[in-house]
Amino acid sequence: MKKQYLLFSLIVLFLLLAGCSNSDQSKNTGKEKQEETGEKVELTISAAASLQDALTDIEASFEKEHPNMLVNFNFGASGSLQQQISQGAPADLFFSAAEDKFDKLVRDGLIEEKNGIDLVGNELVLVVPKESAKGIKSFNDLTEADRLSIGTPESVPAGKYAKESLENMGIWKSLEEKVVYAKDVRQVLTYVETNNVDAGIVYKTDALISEKVNIVDTADENTHDAIIYPLGVVKDTRHPEEAKLFYDYLQNENSMSIFEKYGFKGLK
Repeated sequence: MKKQYLLFSLIVLFLLLAGCSNSDQSKNTGKEKQEETGEKVELTISAAASLQDALTDIEASFEKEHPNMLVNFNFGASGSLQQQISQGAPADLFFSAAEDKFDKLVRDGLIEEKNGIDLVGNELVLVVPKESAKGIKSFNDLTEADRLSIGTPESVPAGKYAKESLENMGIWKSLEEKVVYAKDVRQVLTYVETNNVDAGIVYKTDALISEKVNIVDTADENTHDAIIYPLGVVKDTRHPEEAKLFYDYLQNENSMSIFEKYGFKGLK
């Protein structure tokens, strides 16, 4: 009887040890698989075209610090990006060049106000081709231009600000027929760089990155609404924790210094 009891106890002990061993092996295997696959969390940031250079720099430093994350940008006109998000296009963060486009998403419940911030500001400038012989040195000289490019006001914030400034300067009506509209501010810059137009109105940050244009004038801030770039986490993000991590990262000292390097004004 004692021998049978001892044998039974040994069998139970063996089964328990085998179960623990398999459990540990299973856990280790799962961990090893996770390490082997090295799956990264991918974020999609819908951002105004004028932010491209600054955000590309910030992306590099962020991914270096967070190797398990991958940041993808969808650059374009803020109005177009806002419509994409409204129609269900995937996005984790929205970085707009206009408050009204951002506020529309807040009103529609697609971005919570508590998860948004006015992060940076910009200026509006008049640019001409580097070798221009038109003699355009200020907004008042635009009568000498045959073609002037601005972004489409309905979808491109820089175009909206440009039209607003020209109207407040009292020269819009005399220039309206000369205007060549562009899909975003970078296209305006390209038109000027390639001499397809005699002048263009862009953000200061865009003008500073080009070696093919000259800044000849800056629009008075009183002639247009304040140029503010709001940033926010999209409510339907599939990666809320990671989105918030990048949202906070864009506000840190290093990121703000990069924005300022490219000509943006810090607002926080």
